[in-house]
Amino acid sequence: MIKIQDDIQFEPFAPIWWAPEVHSQTIFASFSTIADLQPERIQIETPDDDFLELDVLIQPTSTAIVVLFHGLEGSSRRHYIRNLMHALSKHGISSIGVNFRGCGDTLNIQRRMYHSGATEDYHTVFKWVREKYPDLKIHTVGFSLGANALVKYLAETNQNNAISKAVAVSPPYSLKAGSIKLNQGLNRVYQYKFLRTLVQKAQLKKQQFADFPTFSGSTLYDFDDQVTAPVHGFKNAEDYYEQCSSSNFYAQIKTPLLLIHSKVDSVCPFDFAPLEDIHSNAHIHPIFTEQGGHVGFLSKKEGWLNRVILKWLLH
Repeated sequence: MIKIQDDIQFEPFAPIWWAPEVHSQTIFASFSTIADLQPERIQIETPDDDFLELDVLIQPTSTAIVVLFHGLEGSSRRHYIRNLMHALSKHGISSIGVNFRGCGDTLNIQRRMYHSGATEDYHTVFKWVREKYPDLKIHTVGFSLGANALVKYLAETNQNNAISKAVAVSPPYSLKAGSIKLNQGLNRVYQYKFLRTLVQKAQLKKQQFADFPTFSGSTLYDFDDQVTAPVHGFKNAEDYYEQCSSSNFYAQIKTPLLLIHSKVDSVCPFDFAPLEDIHSNAHIHPIFTEQGGHVGFLSKKEGWLNRVILKWLLH
């Protein structure tokens, strides 16, 4: 058992036999069966006259609600969001799957898109949840890019947030290292998948806004340098990565945070984890597995990741 507090222990991660290494864990996890749920899709307004699309699944007798944030070019319909919502519902817990701007069913109105450090929308979502469900305890879980921005949000708000417990799964500690890593080896498959839809959205934005940047590169680094950075007020990709990488923020966190990461994650390298800040912060409880993938933890006993998250939130 993994012991991270005197009174809570978690089962160790043991990969299923047919997915023993990082890429099989990452790729096969993305083909997981997705729970058949019927959440309510709603739009909420943002302070800059835009909107966010939320999938809301309320359990009548729940005392808590969990807000879920997806990864790069994901959505609230991704397997890791829907399956966790399903697991939470079986325990009588309400949940909300957040779609970042442009990741839902409708392209957002404003010129901006979303990025790894865009915490303004986290403020908007949590404010809405607080006002809409004042009697429910608020928890939150972020995956990959969504985990990076969640860590940043927790640090920025310090203790001035409404969150009781948080979980960050596979966050990028160094956005630059992750971006460079995506252009190497088998990771190029993931990069191609991300870029394909990012470029499509950029082209649609170009139709909305004539001055929207034109992408002419071939890597995620190029996209961040040519599109993400200028659209969101950064000098270039280097400036964006330096300001927004989650490694900058762990020391400031004051909210109980469960941090889950595979040491062999090929997309968000574990080598850049700020271990001194993480281990010296009593509010952070890390589970670093020897195996597993990027947001991919296919276990011998099915459902390890969700069981760990549930145990943390329910404890």
